Amino acid sequence: MPDLELLAATDVSAGRVCGPGSTADPMTQALAWQAGGARWVHLVDLDAAFGRGTNAPLLAEIVGRLDVHVELAGGIGDQRSLEAALATGCRRVVLSTLALQRPDWCVRAVAEHGDRVAVGLDVRGRTLAARGSESEGGNIFEALAWLDAVGAARYVVTDVARDGSLGGPNLELLAAVCAVTARPVVASGGVATLADLRALSDLGPPGLEGVVVGSALWAEEFTLPEALAALSGAVA
Repeated sequence: MPDLELLAATDVSAGRVCGPGSTADPMTQALAWQAGGARWVHLVDLDAAFGRGTNAPLLAEIVGRLDVHVELAGGIGDQRSLEAALATGCRRVVLSTLALQRPDWCVRAVAEHGDRVAVGLDVRGRTLAARGSESEGGNIFEALAWLDAVGAARYVVTDVARDGSLGGPNLELLAAVCAVTARPVVASGGVATLADLRALSDLGPPGLEGVVVGSALWAEEFTLPEALAALSGAVA
C-alpha cells in the first residue's frame, strides 16, 4: 500500500507567511519544505480566499522556484483566477468551495482540466461553509454526489472549525466522505500530533490520498521528517 501523501502548507497573507510560530517569508518556507523532503507543497493565497487582495505574483514566483509538486489554492472560483493559477505551472489547483455556486462553470473546469483540478470542500459539521462567505452552501454529501456525477477528479476536504486549531482532524467526517466517493480525498485541518497522522493513515490510501499539514509544522509540534516517517509507517 502506498504512503499517505503529505502536503506541507504555506499560507500567504500580505506577502508573508500566515501561521502560528512562523517567521519565515513564503519563499524561504516553501524551499525549506522542499529541502526537508516534502514531495508536495500546498500553497494558499489567504487574501484571495477571503476576498481582500491577491498574492498571485509572489505565489507564481514560488511555484517557479520549486522542483516539487505544488497544489495552489485560495480564491480560485472563476475562469480568470483558474487560468492564472494554472499558468504558474503548478501541478494542481483547488477550486474554491464558493465555485460550487457556479455549477456550469465547475462542470467545464473539471472537464477541461481533469486531474489538474481538485474541488475544495470547506465544511462545518456536514454543511459546506466556504471561507470568505457568510452563507452556507448545502450538504457536503449531496455536493459529493453531484461532483462525482460530473467527473470531479479529487477533493480537498477541510473542517473549517478545526483548520489551524491543532485540535485534531475530523476523522469521522473524512471516513464518511471516503465511504461515499471513489475519488481520492486530501484531508486538511486540525493535525496536531504524529498520532493524528497515523490515524489518518488508517483511512487510506485508497480513499484518503493525502493530508495538508501547516500549523503543527510551523509551531514545531513535530518536524517534517518525523511527519513523513509517521505516514510511511516508520518509527518516528
